[in-house]
Amino acid sequence: MKVGIDSYCYHRFFGEVYPDQKPPAKNMSMEDFLKRAKELNVDGVSLESCFFPSNDAAWFKDLKAQLDAYHFDRVYAWGHPDGLERGQNWKAYDEMVKMIPYAKAIGADVMRVVGSSLMFRHEPHGPQIEALVKMFKQAVPIAKDNGVKLAVENHIDFTSDEILQLLGEVDSDSFGLNFDTGNFLRLLDDPIAGMEKLAPYTLATHVKDLMPDKSARPTDWHFFAGVPVGDGLIDNETLASLLHKAHFKGFLAVEIDHPHKDWTGKEDEAVALSIKELKRIASSLN
Repeated sequence: MKVGIDSYCYHRFFGEVYPDQKPPAKNMSMEDFLKRAKELNVDGVSLESCFFPSNDAAWFKDLKAQLDAYHFDRVYAWGHPDGLERGQNWKAYDEMVKMIPYAKAIGADVMRVVGSSLMFRHEPHGPQIEALVKMFKQAVPIAKDNGVKLAVENHIDFTSDEILQLLGEVDSDSFGLNFDTGNFLRLLDDPIAGMEKLAPYTLATHVKDLMPDKSARPTDWHFFAGVPVGDGLIDNETLASLLHKAHFKGFLAVEIDHPHKDWTGKEDEAVALSIKELKRIASSLN
């Protein structure tokens, strides 16, 4: 099993700083991120397109060349933060579909997409799933024509049963899941039970570990905040084992979205420790 990293780990360095965070002393370019990923000796990268400086064909050509030079597996990630807004934003849908050829242009055969988000989790979920099924059924043939599979993320929006329903109703080999190992916990849904159901549909991952952060309110989405893999509540070793048994072909992509107060400003250290732990886990499974 392979190990990688999602560029969202460094969102502060790409200019997205949460209100309770401080800006970094120096920002990071995509080239800087890829260089750091190479230094960390990972197998793959998941690239958040919201941090891309351009959609120009020449830029994508250069990006692919860098990815090829580092021999990285890759996932093209679209939809931060609210994606299709529970199936109600057709402008976002048009943007998502426009991005599918971009994914192919950088050599990615999986594109992470976002259907909803924590912003809408308290609204009735049935109408959201119905609307998203309609959108994804239209998008899947376009993805298939481009040789790309869409992987919807559990984005602090739907439970594992609801994700399973969404996958079943879209019903396409070109549509699967970007399994975030922490986001089910943020809904008080069991990640292990979720993986037991969803591993066969998983095309990509975000691997995180979480601990309650007393500096946050229980109602804050980041009350369960990021710590290095192995230090928190998530049994990522069992989750990886379930993926392995399901013949998962992707890589385990570390993602630290909102660091715990004990790790604020130390994202890079937390990432390095997470990668070390995931390599241990992957070695035991290979």
